[in-house]
Amino acid sequence: MPEHVLLEAHRIGRRATATGSWLLRGVSLRIRAGQRIALAGLSGSGKTLLLRSLARLDPIDEGQILWRGRSISGGRVPEFRRRVIYLHQRATLIESRVEDDLRAAFQLRVNRGQPFCLETILQWLQWLGRDADLLQRRSGDLSGGEAQLVAIMRAVQLEPDLLLLDEPTAALDPQTAEAVERLVDIWFQQQPDHRAMVWVTHNPEQSRRVAGRRLTLQQGELIEADL
Repeated sequence: MPEHVLLEAHRIGRRATATGSWLLRGVSLRIRAGQRIALAGLSGSGKTLLLRSLARLDPIDEGQILWRGRSISGGRVPEFRRRVIYLHQRATLIESRVEDDLRAAFQLRVNRGQPFCLETILQWLQWLGRDADLLQRRSGDLSGGEAQLVAIMRAVQLEPDLLLLDEPTAALDPQTAEAVERLVDIWFQQQPDHRAMVWVTHNPEQSRRVAGRRLTLQQGELIEADL
């Protein structure tokens, strides 16, 4: 198995709990280090279900998901979730100062070996054209766009190998959306041969900006599409 293959999904499927009908079935995907993938599809096609399944946040009813060629179970799950992070379009922050929220990520057992780096956060804010005073504001006082930026900073400061981004800019103004794209690009360019991302977006122009490969989910099948 080549080391540069990060994650593989082999014919995975998921049923609806209430009805037993298939929401996803027979979906296969291979994500290699260095890839930036845009994922599109009609509403209800299962894009969120697919990303949450790949992140092992939701169970699958058939198929197999491998991380670096090995199954993910037992003691490997916490480390997997440190290396693979799923982000929804609506940020969820703790009720505290922004800096406290960012620091709290390192209190989780799986992240305790990593140090919080305030200098890195301040540099990111400068690159994004944001004032350092943002760190002293309470999360409940942030706009939706500001909260989303904080949620992405909270994720990328942990230096994951794979980001699964579920329409992270869908509800943002163009300026904030651009800042989100820039922040994700900063994370990727730090180790472009070792990291990868899947970005769900309905915007063809955004697909061309953020990705080098575009997939469309149709009736449980991933179809390669031109950017």
